[in-house]
Amino acid sequence: MTNSASIESMHFAFDGHRRPATFTPVLVGVVGSGNLEVMVEPAAHDRCTVGIETSARGFQPIWAAVVRDFHERHHLAGVTVSVNDMGATPAVVSLRLDQAVAGLKVAP
Repeated sequence: MTNSASIESMHFAFDGHRRPATFTPVLVGVVGSGNLEVMVEPAAHDRCTVGIETSARGFQPIWAAVVRDFHERHHLAGVTVSVNDMGATPAVVSLRLDQAVAGLKVAP
């Protein structure tokens, strides 16, 4: 995504308490018409940070709700989540976020 004038960036951070076991970065999805990609990477901090780059401007309250719901389901700590979006629906965003963390080994 090179045209920063048409891209909206958002950043969220949550306190978490479920740190995954050591893992390599996970990438799911494909940036394309109406879709997005999600990358989850290990981080040295005890938070779950989420960075979003989207072509759909003006939807920050919806993004905040979807990301908050994701965090409430998983309570992850020590991860950085990056989202590159090309207009995916909230249901697809939620699906991709869950897919990205599905294989992580996290204590209950």
